[in-house]
Amino acid sequence: MTGTPHPAAGGAPTLRRGSLGTADIAFFVVSAAAPLTVMAGVAPLALLIGGIGAPAGYLAAGITLAVFAVGFTTMSRHVRNAGGFYAYITQGLGRPAGFGAALLALLGYLGMNIGVFGLLGSATSDTVQALTGHRIPWLPPALIGLAVIWYGGFRSIDFGAKLLGVLLLAETGILVLLAAAVLLKGGAHGLSLHSFAPGNVLTGGMPGVLAMAFAAFTGFESTVIYRREARDPDRTVPRATYLAVAFLGLFYAFVVWTVIQAYGDTEVVAAAAQDPGGLFFTAIDRYVGGWAADLMHVLIVTSILASLLAFHNATSRYGLALAEEGLLPRALGRIHPRHRSPYVSGLAQSLLALAVVAVFAAAGADPYTQLLLWVNTPGMLALVALQLLAAVAVPCWFRRRSHGEGVLRTVVAPAVAAVLLTGALWLVVDHIDLLTGASATVNRVLVLIVPAVFAVGVLYALRTRARRPGVYAAFGAEPAEPGALGASGGPGGGAPSEAGSPAVGAV
Repeated sequence: MTGTPHPAAGGAPTLRRGSLGTADIAFFVVSAAAPLTVMAGVAPLALLIGGIGAPAGYLAAGITLAVFAVGFTTMSRHVRNAGGFYAYITQGLGRPAGFGAALLALLGYLGMNIGVFGLLGSATSDTVQALTGHRIPWLPPALIGLAVIWYGGFRSIDFGAKLLGVLLLAETGILVLLAAAVLLKGGAHGLSLHSFAPGNVLTGGMPGVLAMAFAAFTGFESTVIYRREARDPDRTVPRATYLAVAFLGLFYAFVVWTVIQAYGDTEVVAAAAQDPGGLFFTAIDRYVGGWAADLMHVLIVTSILASLLAFHNATSRYGLALAEEGLLPRALGRIHPRHRSPYVSGLAQSLLALAVVAVFAAAGADPYTQLLLWVNTPGMLALVALQLLAAVAVPCWFRRRSHGEGVLRTVVAPAVAAVLLTGALWLVVDHIDLLTGASATVNRVLVLIVPAVFAVGVLYALRTRARRPGVYAAFGAEPAEPGALGASGGPGGGAPSEAGSPAVGAV
């Protein structure tokens, strides 16, 4: 790893503070979720498993994460550290758990980012075939996309926010167009709300739908990573979090419901079984026109690019924070003097992605069933586990402090969220075969990677405590000054805390 964090040089560049508003941060989060890709690629499977009650599964997942966001955003007003969940877990559950959470965060964001290059290559190949009749290899578009994403992350955060805003409006716009056409034409047999009837919701397939629904929100918690670059972060971060969760939950449920109406309550499951990959394309072709189906093919690719850029930016900032903590090489903490971006961390991430993609390509692996699903699945599980740990950390942190917040926000909501997220994690693990389509042995390995990485983090914490007590004492601590949110020497810019500092509530 690396040595003790060092104080920032006087003229060292920092991230561009005050660059992002509520909408900008929400764009990053919603883009990471890739709504069009989730709807066209995964929602048909949810309909196959859960029937016409599938929209309720997305609502339930959104409500669960909204409950979690209550405690999470309340704590964000008191914790200025921009290290994301690992900082919250460190301050609530102690440094060993925080070290484990830091490695889980790296696994989560790297996995969710790198694996998607396989999806980008596969989807681009499918799109070219759909539009021209000719199929191209998946590797060239994946490599071109990798270069584009690196450049987008290298540029300033303003550039990324504007680009994601345009791409997000395009991908959500095509789904809104489909929904509007279905509603205006009254669906296949008139509109109904049977999807939300208890008899259609409380079915044996709903646990599988919930597992896929929770996976569709992956990355929403990354709002706190942009704290340093946010305008008035105490207000902006909570607002962006609630906005992203509310939008995704309602939008997913609404779009799936409208597609059900497009085919009819009694016909949609059969249509999904016959051609799951074409369910949305057939619907928009029927209700809007062939040109819209062609456009949707193209926007699937831009949706994936937007998700990659959002996760790239989040991962780069995690790498920056951990370099400032002393857990990763100091060079990863460098910030570009002009663009004010964590450009070294972004480059390292891109080179790692290039290596992984090259290995899978050289092995002749399938870009979707192997590169995407094998790399993404541990990442997705790691992020759900992080959410659960953060929900537990919130009441532990508030219990030790005088804070002036109500018990509903600091105890009740986090406790309820912890119970619900435990159920969510169990559902995802129990239905992992639905998400991967892999053998039991492969699934077992993919699941066990997550606790193994967390355990390595805990063991590394104990080693660091013995060999580098300065790094250990400063890990996850608060900045020395409220405004010092960008210098090296800690995730918030302060000097390392002394051992036993009250900045971190537990050892």
